[in-house]
Amino acid sequence: MRRPAMGSAVETSASNNAAAVYKKIIVSYTYVAVWIFLSFTVIVYNKYILDRKMYNWPYPISLTMIHMGFCSSIAFLLVRVFKLVELPVNNMTRELFLSSVVPIGALYSLSLWLSNSAYIYLSVSFIQMLKALMPVAVYSTAVLLKRDAFNSNTMTNMLAISVGVAIAAYGEARFNLSGVLLQLGAVVVEAIRLVMIQILLNSKGITLNPISTLYYVAPCCFVFLSLPWLLVEYPVLRATSSFKLDFLVFGTNSTAAFLLNLAVFLLVGKTSALTMNVAGVVKDWLLIAFSWSVIMDKVTPVNLLGYAVAFVGVCFYNYAKLQTLKAKEAQKLQQQQSAIDEEVGLVKQKLETREEILASSQKDDTES
Repeated sequence: MRRPAMGSAVETSASNNAAAVYKKIIVSYTYVAVWIFLSFTVIVYNKYILDRKMYNWPYPISLTMIHMGFCSSIAFLLVRVFKLVELPVNNMTRELFLSSVVPIGALYSLSLWLSNSAYIYLSVSFIQMLKALMPVAVYSTAVLLKRDAFNSNTMTNMLAISVGVAIAAYGEARFNLSGVLLQLGAVVVEAIRLVMIQILLNSKGITLNPISTLYYVAPCCFVFLSLPWLLVEYPVLRATSSFKLDFLVFGTNSTAAFLLNLAVFLLVGKTSALTMNVAGVVKDWLLIAFSWSVIMDKVTPVNLLGYAVAFVGVCFYNYAKLQTLKAKEAQKLQQQQSAIDEEVGLVKQKLETREEILASSQKDDTES
């Protein structure tokens, strides 16, 4: 009677394990779908607001400041009023804030300003193609700042991505140099920001979730954007009486931007940064298809050929990163196993020594 019971227990355990795996897969894909939807929504929404042929409100600094003001307010309520989120009080000193958070906030504000400005001049599809250069910019910046080692294979991969983007740019039907320079500038600044986060925060043991990040960084962005806003957009807004905001449009747009920050945290926290990169590739293709079919942006065969080359390069880069992570994890497990084996060996040696002492003592007692 015991054998059927044991078999039943094994089958139940296997069934539970399979259910847990399926649940984890479903949850992971749900986070991916939510992130893709929100990222898709924010990009298309920003394009709709800023494009002169659509909502016709071409004020990227003002739009970014609205986002930062909204995110700062929500983060303050969650942290200070409702106390739903804890801050790293013990680690975040005034000196650290000024030397680390403020520079990151300055870079973030510049990155958002440049990237939002590009929507005025370029199509959504072409912007996504240019964003494929992000791995190139991040890797090059990390090598220059000595946060990553130079690898000829990786650099060859980066060059392949760059060639693909160059082909896509060559085939762009509505090429605009100002828009391209703005988007490339946004990519470079964002790459510097990502590397500086590793240098200024992660290396010092400071880890921030999206709410605490917005709590610290969003007000900095708002302040940094105030000066160019006063010099560039305020005179135009004042002259055209464009201060009246559509609360429905800008409220939903800001809410989507805030939720996107939460989705990034959930996606990376529940899956991995690599999963987010792969999901980003899927999102880019969806945006290109949407831009061509719905917004009626012109996508040429040369565009698609160039982005396909860059797409293969990005996929290979993600695959190489995955293999590197697997190798590091295997090495870590091997080191842990070696440490355990060494500890077991020492314990076994001590037991054998103790047994020898006891045997010798018993022998001496018998002889006496």
